Amino acid sequence: MTDPMTLKLGERRGLPDEIALLRAAFPKDTWRAHANFGQLADFWLHVHASLRHEGAEVSRIVDAFRARQIDTARFQQGFVTGLNHFLQHLDQHHRIEDHAYFPKFRQLDERLVVGFDLLEGDHALIHERLVATVEQARALLQALPGPDAAHAIDGYAVQMQRFIDLLLAHLADEEDLVIPAILQHGERALG
Repeated sequence: MTDPMTLKLGERRGLPDEIALLRAAFPKDTWRAHANFGQLADFWLHVHASLRHEGAEVSRIVDAFRARQIDTARFQQGFVTGLNHFLQHLDQHHRIEDHAYFPKFRQLDERLVVGFDLLEGDHALIHERLVATVEQARALLQALPGPDAAHAIDGYAVQMQRFIDLLLAHLADEEDLVIPAILQHGERALG
């Protein structure tokens, strides 16, 4: 068994096969054609795609401002709205998973417990980074349009990219556990 200490989000490169044990039986390119692929699996992937898109949009706004393609007022408006929507959506998604779905997956197949424990640990780390990202965003907004704005936006861009990288890795790992479990056991088993 892989040492759990090497599986911290940001340090691991995907999930080992002994945790994502259904992944080999259900390759990603076959998911949508599977008989058990239904509304829940489709919705889960849609939410993850939305989170990826929303994170990319916030990064795009930051990059446009750094490249001086948009002014401060336009940046503030797009950045605050986009970041708030993205982070609220992410937080809501993780709360639903932690309190509703992950407990059901644990009961569904005891072999998956380690993986869902790992995903909940990811959620805790992502939440810590989410808070740090919000604090960095506040510092950035307070620095605008002053002389420290360039330094603040550069610092924020680094923080945001680290956050996005963690999130993208987590979403991929979560899909490697969740969708094969749905395909194996069917959506009805999750209630």
